[in-house]
Amino acid sequence: MLRNSLLYLSRQQRIFDFIRGNGFARRMASRFVAGETIQSACDAAAELNSHGISATLDLLGESVTNEAEARETGRQYLELLDAIHARGLDCNVSVKLTALGQDIRDDLCVEVVSAILQRAEQYDSFVRLDMESSEYTQRTIDTFERDLYSRYPKRVGIVLQSALRRTLDDVERAIGLGARVRLCKGAYKEPDAVAFPDKSDVDATYVQAMQRLMTRGHYPGLATHDEAIIDQAKRFAREQGITPDRFEFQMLYGVRRDLQEALVQDGWRVRVYIPFGTQWYPYLMRRLAERPANIAFMTGSIVREAMHRAPRPSDPARRNGAH
Repeated sequence: MLRNSLLYLSRQQRIFDFIRGNGFARRMASRFVAGETIQSACDAAAELNSHGISATLDLLGESVTNEAEARETGRQYLELLDAIHARGLDCNVSVKLTALGQDIRDDLCVEVVSAILQRAEQYDSFVRLDMESSEYTQRTIDTFERDLYSRYPKRVGIVLQSALRRTLDDVERAIGLGARVRLCKGAYKEPDAVAFPDKSDVDATYVQAMQRLMTRGHYPGLATHDEAIIDQAKRFAREQGITPDRFEFQMLYGVRRDLQEALVQDGWRVRVYIPFGTQWYPYLMRRLAERPANIAFMTGSIVREAMHRAPRPSDPARRNGAH
């Protein structure tokens, strides 16, 4: 029930408009979101790079409603790629097609994404198409295969979600194409007809898809914080003679930083997905829905920080009654 409530809240723009200026909410978001600007996002990527961790930057936002918004989002991605190149960061970008005009016109979306891919090609970089809810899965795959991968095979990859019943077939198709895949579990609430309702099935599908991608795929990204699955991946790699340069682990910004660094220290490749931008509220709600225990974790951290910064009784401001 909590997960469903959080997913519902993620879609309520009026609530976001109300809380965006709230300091407590912004501090909660800062755990998972690297600020609202390109500079703050690049700063976060640079900090991760200093620890031997690669990054991918995602400008938050989806489902734009007019052409001007789609083109402006595309322009910001060009600026983002320029900034990544100028700073020499080990970093690429992730995009959502609905933020680039998919719900307006397919040809508009392809035009905007193609401009981003051309800039990525100029800088020898890479663009990942994020996967959204299941209603967009086939449309996203069609756009990827028909309009983008055929023209920019070295510059564009896709995301597949093990929660969906169709994913093993999609994995085989991606392997046949030689396309780069990020495999994740999926954070969207989906109907049982298209997605597994039980976590055990989602996990089992993830492991099966993961092993296929590790043995036959083209540099897959294994996006998970599940230590049991990560351990299976490491064990499988050793058993099959799969070297660490053939795949990478991927994690979310602010989640299991200890595990990220431990993997790097053990010689594995790690990339962290860094979201940024003004539209952080829907993203934060989905992350909390994905793992509701994060609520207690973040709230406890923020309360401790607030207590540490609170003025003591002997402080001049407290004695003078200022607040």
